[in-house]
Amino acid sequence: MKRGRILFEGKTLDVTEGQGGKVQLPDGRLLAETDVQWLPPVAFGTIIALGLNYADHVKELSRELTVTSKDAPLVFLKGPNSLVGHREQTPRPVGAAFMHYECELAVVIGKTARRVSANHAMAHVAGYTVCNDYAVRDYLENFYRPNLRVKNRDACTVIGPWLVDAADVPDPHALGLRTRVNGQVTQNGNTGDMIHRVAELIEYLSGFMTLQPGDVILTGTPDGVVNVQPGDVVETEIDGIGTLVNTLAAA
Repeated sequence: MKRGRILFEGKTLDVTEGQGGKVQLPDGRLLAETDVQWLPPVAFGTIIALGLNYADHVKELSRELTVTSKDAPLVFLKGPNSLVGHREQTPRPVGAAFMHYECELAVVIGKTARRVSANHAMAHVAGYTVCNDYAVRDYLENFYRPNLRVKNRDACTVIGPWLVDAADVPDPHALGLRTRVNGQVTQNGNTGDMIHRVAELIEYLSGFMTLQPGDVILTGTPDGVVNVQPGDVVETEIDGIGTLVNTLAAA
């Protein structure tokens, strides 16, 4: 099942995907997905993000890196202010030279996980959604460690529209993912190319921090990131999960 959250008629509503991809309200009414205001599909807890979790993206950024695919996961946290829903806008900072999208599989935790082995990790996953985790490369330090100005800007993390139940995604490492900018495909990858897979990430993270229901892990992006400008419409899509639409705005 696909579940989401919207603002409609002044209320926050939990909705599901109805026939023909429409939004089904709790009272059974069906609406076009363009006729509602989307929220992130879950009231997320801790937002955990991975950097450099695809080998081709590591290669793409190799001139800027001091880490390699053999290192421990590069993990950082983001604040709730960074999140916005489907079809919302993301501001591009004035004067920024290089801001790019990142299409990512987002893993939502459904059951408390503490010191969970990889063999049992997937039982703690509630489901999956699509994330576009923008980065402003101008603000990177001279070694690749994502900092607040790069990755924690207001409305820089677009997520949704749907949370897809884990039971409906038999293999989260067999999903094509792609990004289109103004209709042109600019990024094309597969979740099978992750360096650190979902079960490994849950084992690694739960080894030193308790993962709670509603926490989300953003699992990184493949290569193919390009500069985007105000007015650009960016669609990030993952097979079987959904298509997330966002527009860049001038800050």
